[in-house]
Amino acid sequence: MIRHLPTTASTNDDLATLARDGAPEGIWLRADTQTGGRGRQGRLWVSPPGNLYASTIVRPRTGDPRAPSLALVAAVALDTLLQGWLAPERLMIKWPNDLLADGAKISGILLEGVGDAVVVGIGVNLAHHPDLPDRPATSLAALGLSPPDPADFAAELAASFAAWLARWRGEGLGVVLARWHARAHPPGTALRVNAAEGAIDGLYEGLEADGALRLKSADGRAHVVHAGDIFLL
Repeated sequence: MIRHLPTTASTNDDLATLARDGAPEGIWLRADTQTGGRGRQGRLWVSPPGNLYASTIVRPRTGDPRAPSLALVAAVALDTLLQGWLAPERLMIKWPNDLLADGAKISGILLEGVGDAVVVGIGVNLAHHPDLPDRPATSLAALGLSPPDPADFAAELAASFAAWLARWRGEGLGVVLARWHARAHPPGTALRVNAAEGAIDGLYEGLEADGALRLKSADGRAHVVHAGDIFLL
C-alpha cells in the first residue's frame, strides 16, 4: 500500500509516527513535496515537485541479517529499477547506498531506527536536482530523459524493494552483497571517508560480511568503516 500526501514535513517522520503506533511492514508513504526533508547527518534535502520522496517500514524478524544492511538492500533495489532508464554502465553504487548516474549523485537513502522497526527513506532526482557544494548531482531530466511520474516510479520501487527484501530475508545478506559488489566501485578505487574520528584516504578493498567498508590507507593500515561520508578521489 502506498499512501500519498501533497506535502508534508518529512515522509520519514510521518512513518516513524506510524511505526510507533504499530503500522505494519510494507506500508509506503509518498509526498509531492517536503518542507523538512533531510539526508544523512541532518542535511537539508531540497524537495521540489516532480521528484520522488518516499519512505517505507521494515520490521526485522528473528534470524534476519542485521538491520543496517537494509541500506544495501535499498541501494540494489533502486539500482535494479533505474536500469530501466539508464544503461547499467552509467550507474554505480557508492558505499553504502548512494546511486551515481554518470558519476553524479541521483538519489539518497536514509535509514532510521524506530523501536523495533526501521524506516527507509528514499529520494530520487527525477525531474530536478540541487546544486550541492561538495559533490555533483544530477536527475533523469538532466540526463536527457523524460522523467517518470513519481507515483508510477514509487509503485515500481516498492515492488523492487519487496523483491530484494525477500531475498535478504530468505537467502541471507550474501546474495545482496554479491549484487552490491557487482554494481559498486571496483576494488582499488581511491576513496575518502569523513568519519567521526576524522578523514581517512585509502583504497577500497571490499566489504566485511556485515556490509562494513574495508579501506587500506597509504601507510598500509587496514580500516573497517561502519559509518561516514564517502567521496570518490
